[in-house]
Parts: sequence; structure tokens; C-alpha cells
Amino acid sequence: MQHPTIHLKYGDTTRLQNGHPWIYRGQIKNLDEKLEPGSLVQVRDHRRRFLGVGYFNPKSIITVRLISFEKEADDEAFFERRIQAAVDLRQKLFPEYPHYRVINAESDFLSGLIVDKFRDVLVVQISSLGMEQRKRRVFSALKKILKPKTIIERNDGTFREVEGMDRFHRVTFGPKVEKMNLNINGLTFEMNPMSGHKTGFYLDQQFNYQKVADLMGKGNVLDCFSFMGGFALHSAKAGAQKVTGLEQSEAANESARKNAELNGLTSKCDFQTTNVFDWLKSKTSATDSSIEEYDGIILDPPSFTRNKKAVGNALRGYKEIHLRALKLLRPGGIIATFSCSHHIDRDLFRSVILDAARDCRVQLREAAIFQQPADHPIILGIPETEYLRGFAYQLIA
Repeated sequence: MQHPTIHLKYGDTTRLQNGHPWIYRGQIKNLDEKLEPGSLVQVRDHRRRFLGVGYFNPKSIITVRLISFEKEADDEAFFERRIQAAVDLRQKLFPEYPHYRVINAESDFLSGLIVDKFRDVLVVQISSLGMEQRKRRVFSALKKILKPKTIIERNDGTFREVEGMDRFHRVTFGPKVEKMNLNINGLTFEMNPMSGHKTGFYLDQQFNYQKVADLMGKGNVLDCFSFMGGFALHSAKAGAQKVTGLEQSEAANESARKNAELNGLTSKCDFQTTNVFDWLKSKTSATDSSIEEYDGIILDPPSFTRNKKAVGNALRGYKEIHLRALKLLRPGGIIATFSCSHHIDRDLFRSVILDAARDCRVQLREAAIFQQPADHPIILGIPETEYLRGFAYQLIA
């Protein structure tokens, strides 16, 4: 099948040859014909060498998103092959595990498509116009392979506006589901797949919850940006005497309190609705003798930057929370810290932590390294697929 052709300007195509699927507007030389937004096109370099096929959208800075480096059609058989391959990988990694990410967009060579599985409920997010136009084929393949009870579209993110698409959420298949209890590492979490952040629950931290909790010890633990209480409740279950969770969203705190109740951990947990930066500043502005110290501190903030231009501000934000947190950490205590922006690489994140430690005149001993789980695969040629980085350090006074 011959697809319309887009030719690229003269330049280095190593990034594309390494498997990166994004082609930016400034790379395109000309079009063979007028194309409809969402069209499947083939891409060739300035020497007319074939590079791949993908979805064209003139409204987006990412003007073409490659879905294959072969000459093939995006019919139902194509989506069945791609989704089956993704499912096979997860089932090999997590046999019989009920909750995982089925499709992680570029990581599974389906740019613009995310699918999370919560038992027999699938929550789908679509961020590219080409994928939106072909979602019936996607849903057909998902039904055939995974046989879900319900498929929910959570297409309410601002990223859709960049592609010129409407924002909405709805049940696409099956009965409406507004409440589910998830078993995460032996703890029960109540979630609503129709509301909340992203697809309703952050699956990328589900294994790190337990790893961090095992390091926190038996004393007082502070969980900053606690959201629905993932790290806090795991720490309480692991033996922490008292856990304080800080979160700006009262709705998230209500969920955290409910989850504490479901697990019999209410007496150990205190979830406070507050601006974390302001709370840390107020606590560390007291005289040294009155500062409450913690045996373990967890920093898991939302992304501080969505683009390279904001990296400087993000680094200042990261340094601020680490500087304040280290002042509240007892000597010998553990700080577990995360960044979820691919623009902040591992070395850069480490350097910010080191700067904060130097300003506090303390030393840190590395205790653990964390990353996203294998159901959020990292592709070597696509650095954007590696976004979650974390460390645990012990404070040496």
C-alpha cells in the first residue's frame, strides 16, 4: 500500500534511525500532496530513503508520530499484533498480576496511546489525533485480547488541546464503574477510574511503595505530596510509629484517609491539607531546638517541568524541598526522593540533591536507586520514555 510521502530537510537523521518516533515541523521539507490531519504517511529523508510510517498532524509541533519503521498499514491486524506483543510482555513480567500498564505509548510503539488495566477495567488515554481517529480499531483489539468488562476513556488532559482535540471522559464499553478496590502489595486502595489524576491511580510507583517503606524504619515518617497515601500507608504497614502525609488536594487527602481506614491504619496516619513548600518552610524557620525531626522523609512531587525552558525553575524547586527536608531529617534517617520529568536526568537530579546537602553541611550515603517499573518500558533510542528517577539516602551528620 502506497502512503502519501513527507520528505525531510537535509540533516542528521540518527535520532530517527535509532528508533525515535517524533518528527518536528521544522524538519519537514515538503509534502507530496495536501494531507488531511491524522493521515497515515510515509517519511523519507533528503535522499529519499524510507524511514517509517506515521500519523500526520499539521497543528502539532510533533508533526509526524511514527508507528512503524516498516512499510505497513495500520489496520485491525496491525493493532492486534502490537497490543498482543505488549500484553505478552506484561504477562511474562507480572504473571497473574491484576493491575498494570498495558500500553505505554512510545514505549510500546503506539505513540499517543496509554492503556492501564485495573483487573477487568481498562482506562484509556489518547494524546494524538491519528490514534484518536483509529481508536475503534484499538478498542476492538483490546476487547479481543483482554476481554475487559469496561473500557473508560479518560481523554480530559490538556495535552489533547495541543493536537487540536476535544477533552472528555466517558465509558466507551460496558457498565459504568465509579469505585474499585485495588490490592497493592497487600494493602487496599479505593480508587475511581472516572476521576482523579491520570487514569485514577499511579501504577508507576506501585512497586517502589514497598521498597521505600522497607527503608523507612519504625519511627516517625513524613510523606510529602502524599496524594492517595501510597507511600504513607505502606510505611505505616511496614512498622512506622507515626506517618504524616502532606498534600494540597483535600479530595486526595479524603481518599488517603479512607484508604487508611480500609487497612486499619488510621491511628498511625495524619493527612494534612497544605501547600508542601509553605509547610516545610514554616517548620524549618523555627529555632533549631524546636524543629521536629523525622526518621524517614519521602519526596514525590508532581512534575516541576513539562519542557526544557522551565528546567531552571524546576531545579530551584527541587533544591528548595530537599534543603528543607534535610533540615527535618534525623541523623541516620532516610530520605527517599523522586523526579517524574524526563527533562531532569539522573545525574542532574543527583547534583541538585548534593547542592542541598552541601548547603545543609551534611553528607548523604546512597541506600537505594529507584526507577519506573517494567510495564512502563524504557526504550534506549527514546530518552523521553525514561521519566521516573528516584534515590534513597541516609543522612550522615
